[in-house]
Amino acid sequence: MYAVVGCSDCGALKLVEGRPETTECPRCGTRRKFEKLKKFVETDDEDHAREVRASMLANRQGEGESFAQLDSFSEMEARVEEAVVDDEAFLEASGIDADEVAAAGERAENRTAGSGRSRKDTVLDALRALDRPTEDEVIAYADERGVPADYVRDALGKLVRRGEVTESRGEYRLL
Repeated sequence: MYAVVGCSDCGALKLVEGRPETTECPRCGTRRKFEKLKKFVETDDEDHAREVRASMLANRQGEGESFAQLDSFSEMEARVEEAVVDDEAFLEASGIDADEVAAAGERAENRTAGSGRSRKDTVLDALRALDRPTEDEVIAYADERGVPADYVRDALGKLVRRGEVTESRGEYRLL
């Protein structure tokens, strides 16, 4: 059930679903028992309740005639869904191959889903698994798991600057 109710303090109108024990006014914050609120309409159809509230708000602003000329919420919602550009059309219009985007997304999902590890975790795993590895050894380890070499170099530099990893004579050690 849906009800259009009004606040006795500020006059705000709102839509309430079900029969809550209390409800709070979104405008002034006053909390009242649901049973004591003025109910302008009670219906099982959410769209009908939305229409009534919108009509009441339009009438308050002197726009009742303009509102009457509009289509119902469900009709407007259907038109909006028809007018929206889907992702594939948007990408194609932007000069991007939608099939390549989908393939890249699938590769990324499979890589993440298969390993469950982030790229940073992969670099840290290499430092744990290898004994005093060089940058090239960490890159090789990460490359086998789909992590690009540029990322590995950047990650190693950041880890050293943060003091999480030490580098001595080209060998890395996790602290």
